[in-house]
Amino acid sequence: MQKNTDKKGAVKAAEEGLNNFLMLMDQRGLNTTKQRVNIAKVFFCMIGHHSLEEIYQEVHKKHPSIGQTTVYRTIKLMCEVGLAEELHVGEGFARYEVSTAKQHHDHLVCKECGKTVEFSLPEVEKIQNELAQSHGFVLLDHHHILLGVCEDCRKKINFGSLK
Repeated sequence: MQKNTDKKGAVKAAEEGLNNFLMLMDQRGLNTTKQRVNIAKVFFCMIGHHSLEEIYQEVHKKHPSIGQTTVYRTIKLMCEVGLAEELHVGEGFARYEVSTAKQHHDHLVCKECGKTVEFSLPEVEKIQNELAQSHGFVLLDHHHILLGVCEDCRKKINFGSLK
Protein backbone atom coordinates (compact mmCIF):
# COMPACT_ATOMS: atom_id res chain seq x y z
CA MET A 1 0.00 0.00 0.00
CA GLN A 2 2.82 2.43 0.81
CA LYS A 3 4.42 2.09 -2.64
CA ASN A 4 1.14 2.96 -4.35
CA THR A 5 0.79 6.04 -2.16
CA ASP A 6 4.40 7.04 -2.89
CA LYS A 7 3.80 6.61 -6.63
CA LYS A 8 0.67 8.78 -6.51
CA GLY A 9 2.60 11.44 -4.63
CA ALA A 10 5.43 11.32 -7.21
CA VAL A 11 2.95 11.64 -10.09
CA LYS A 12 1.26 14.58 -8.38
CA ALA A 13 4.64 16.26 -7.75
CA ALA A 14 5.66 15.73 -11.40
CA GLU A 15 2.38 17.24 -12.61
CA GLU A 16 2.80 20.20 -10.25
CA GLY A 17 6.37 20.73 -11.47
CA LEU A 18 5.26 20.67 -15.10
CA ASN A 19 2.42 23.12 -14.40
CA ASN A 20 4.86 25.48 -12.64
CA PHE A 21 7.25 25.17 -15.57
CA LEU A 22 4.53 26.03 -18.10
CA MET A 23 3.35 28.97 -16.00
CA LEU A 24 6.86 30.40 -15.55
CA MET A 25 7.65 29.98 -19.25
CA ASP A 26 4.48 31.89 -20.10
CA GLN A 27 5.21 34.63 -17.53
CA ARG A 28 8.68 35.14 -19.00
CA GLY A 29 7.41 35.12 -22.58
CA LEU A 30 9.56 32.09 -23.45
CA ASN A 31 8.59 29.51 -26.04
CA THR A 32 6.99 26.40 -24.60
CA THR A 33 8.14 23.94 -27.25
CA LYS A 34 7.10 20.31 -27.33
CA GLN A 35 10.74 19.38 -26.69
CA ARG A 36 10.95 21.53 -23.56
CA VAL A 37 7.68 20.10 -22.26
CA ASN A 38 8.89 16.52 -22.83
CA ILE A 39 12.21 17.25 -21.09
CA ALA A 40 10.36 18.82 -18.16
CA LYS A 41 8.03 15.81 -17.89
CA VAL A 42 10.98 13.42 -17.68
CA PHE A 43 12.96 15.59 -15.27
CA PHE A 44 10.09 16.11 -12.84
CA CYS A 45 9.61 12.34 -12.65
CA MET A 46 13.26 11.75 -11.73
CA ILE A 47 13.96 11.33 -8.04
CA GLY A 48 17.30 12.22 -6.55
CA HIS A 49 20.37 14.00 -7.87
CA HIS A 50 21.43 13.49 -11.48
CA SER A 51 24.13 14.69 -13.85
CA LEU A 52 23.13 16.38 -17.10
CA GLU A 53 24.28 13.23 -18.91
CA GLU A 54 22.00 11.04 -16.78
CA ILE A 55 19.07 13.37 -17.44
CA TYR A 56 19.84 13.36 -21.16
CA GLN A 57 19.98 9.53 -21.21
CA GLU A 58 16.58 9.35 -19.50
CA VAL A 59 15.08 11.85 -21.96
CA HIS A 60 16.69 10.03 -24.89
CA LYS A 61 15.02 6.73 -23.89
CA LYS A 62 11.57 8.29 -24.26
CA HIS A 63 12.28 10.95 -26.90
CA PRO A 64 15.26 9.93 -29.06
CA SER A 65 14.88 12.93 -31.36
CA ILE A 66 15.64 15.44 -28.56
CA GLY A 67 19.28 16.49 -28.65
CA GLN A 68 21.72 16.74 -25.79
CA THR A 69 22.13 20.52 -26.13
CA THR A 70 18.36 21.04 -25.89
CA VAL A 71 18.23 18.96 -22.70
CA TYR A 72 21.16 20.86 -21.18
CA ARG A 73 19.72 24.27 -22.03
CA THR A 74 16.28 23.33 -20.70
CA ILE A 75 17.70 22.10 -17.38
CA LYS A 76 19.77 25.30 -17.04
CA LEU A 77 16.59 27.30 -17.77
CA MET A 78 14.78 25.37 -15.03
CA CYS A 79 17.57 26.37 -12.63
CA GLU A 80 17.20 30.02 -13.63
CA VAL A 81 13.46 29.99 -12.89
CA GLY A 82 13.90 28.08 -9.60
CA LEU A 83 12.43 24.71 -10.62
CA ALA A 84 15.76 22.85 -10.48
CA GLU A 85 18.77 23.14 -8.23
CA GLU A 86 22.37 22.71 -9.30
CA LEU A 87 24.67 20.97 -6.81
CA HIS A 88 28.45 20.82 -7.03
CA VAL A 89 29.67 17.94 -4.92
CA GLY A 90 33.33 17.71 -5.87
CA GLU A 91 32.96 15.33 -8.81
CA GLY A 92 34.03 17.83 -11.46
CA PHE A 93 30.47 18.22 -12.75
CA ALA A 94 27.13 19.37 -11.39
CA ARG A 95 24.18 17.29 -10.31
CA TYR A 96 20.59 18.51 -10.55
CA GLU A 97 17.51 17.90 -8.48
CA VAL A 98 13.95 19.10 -8.68
CA SER A 99 13.33 22.14 -6.48
CA THR A 100 10.29 21.66 -4.33
CA ALA A 101 8.50 23.47 -1.58
CA LYS A 102 9.82 20.88 0.86
CA GLN A 103 11.91 21.93 3.80
CA HIS A 104 15.46 23.07 3.10
CA HIS A 105 17.94 20.22 3.17
CA ASP A 106 21.66 19.64 3.00
CA HIS A 107 23.65 16.76 1.53
CA LEU A 108 26.06 13.99 2.54
CA VAL A 109 27.97 12.82 -0.54
CA CYS A 110 30.20 9.76 -0.95
CA LYS A 111 33.46 10.71 -2.72
CA GLU A 112 33.81 7.17 -4.08
CA CYS A 113 30.40 6.33 -5.60
CA GLY A 114 28.54 9.64 -5.53
CA LYS A 115 25.75 8.35 -3.27
CA THR A 116 23.90 11.37 -1.94
CA VAL A 117 21.85 11.50 1.24
CA GLU A 118 19.64 14.47 2.07
CA PHE A 119 19.38 15.61 5.67
CA SER A 120 18.03 18.48 7.70
CA LEU A 121 18.95 19.33 11.27
CA PRO A 122 17.20 22.24 13.00
CA GLU A 123 20.18 22.57 15.33
CA VAL A 124 22.50 23.29 12.38
CA GLU A 125 20.07 25.80 10.91
CA LYS A 126 19.88 27.60 14.28
CA ILE A 127 23.66 27.69 14.75
CA GLN A 128 24.35 29.03 11.26
CA ASN A 129 21.75 31.80 11.74
CA GLU A 130 23.34 32.73 15.07
CA LEU A 131 26.78 32.71 13.47
CA ALA A 132 25.61 34.97 10.64
CA GLN A 133 23.95 37.38 13.11
CA SER A 134 27.03 37.53 15.31
CA HIS A 135 28.99 38.78 12.31
CA GLY A 136 26.32 41.25 11.19
CA PHE A 137 24.99 39.11 8.34
CA VAL A 138 21.46 38.31 7.34
CA LEU A 139 21.58 34.76 5.99
CA LEU A 140 19.82 34.54 2.62
CA ASP A 141 20.78 31.06 1.51
CA HIS A 142 23.33 28.33 2.07
CA HIS A 143 24.38 24.95 0.78
CA HIS A 144 25.98 22.35 3.02
CA ILE A 145 27.66 19.49 1.24
CA LEU A 146 29.47 17.11 3.53
CA LEU A 147 31.90 14.84 1.67
CA GLY A 148 32.87 11.42 2.95
CA VAL A 149 32.88 7.72 2.14
CA CYS A 150 29.68 5.67 2.49
CA GLU A 151 29.52 2.36 4.33
CA ASP A 152 29.41 0.26 1.14
CA CYS A 153 32.50 1.94 -0.33
CA ARG A 154 34.38 1.69 2.98
CA LYS A 155 33.82 -2.07 2.90
CA LYS A 156 35.00 -2.33 -0.73
CA ILE A 157 38.20 -0.36 -0.21
CA ASN A 158 38.86 -1.55 3.34
CA PHE A 159 38.69 2.06 4.50
CA GLY A 160 38.07 1.11 8.08
CA SER A 161 35.13 1.30 10.44
CA LEU A 162 33.33 4.27 11.86
CA LYS A 163 34.73 5.55 15.13
